[in-house]
Amino acid sequence: MGAAHSASEEVRELEGKTGFSSEQIEQLHRRFKQLSGDQPTIRKENFNNVPDLELNPIRSKIIRAFFDNRNLRKGPSGLADEINFEDFLTIMSYFRPIDTTLGEEQVELSRKEKLRFLFHMYDSDSDGRITLEEYRNVKYELLSGNPHIEKESARSIADGAMMEAASVCVGQMEPDQVYEGITFEDFLKIWQGIDIETKMHVRFLNMETIALCH
Repeated sequence: MGAAHSASEEVRELEGKTGFSSEQIEQLHRRFKQLSGDQPTIRKENFNNVPDLELNPIRSKIIRAFFDNRNLRKGPSGLADEINFEDFLTIMSYFRPIDTTLGEEQVELSRKEKLRFLFHMYDSDSDGRITLEEYRNVKYELLSGNPHIEKESARSIADGAMMEAASVCVGQMEPDQVYEGITFEDFLKIWQGIDIETKMHVRFLNMETIALCH
């Protein structure tokens, strides 16, 4: 009885921390056990057998994001060797659709969290900036993974996105400032007004889709 009681307490605690319902937590726990081979933790190589990710152009970035200490809220840089179930839920919670019934402030906070997660995917060296070239490359990778977009179109859309980002960032600089890359504040401005929920969905672990962006 005691074990069952503490298990349900644990689930309630996870519900509070991640915003997932107990049913979703159960479903995610099954996925976690499949991935880990019934072990208490997951390592990077456990993701090698996920068919949904095999053809994904940014597969390595998605996998890396699961182990990024910034996303796990465990530090300003570095990668974890392995993650436990609570860590796994923390990462999956970034992909949860924004609950629009929450107050405006909470919706804005959720959106900012998602964009910070995406920014970390671009900013692989954790220096708090991404170069225009990195930004362009990830845009291109995301677009070229879409079977409905030809490579040439993907390239020109990515180039256009880079020029747009440059005008946002450089346009607000002082005349004597040296351009050093896109900061998170710049990144928020670039994504302002873009619906991040529906821009790109990556099917993952047969869960309802993960929303990424292009």
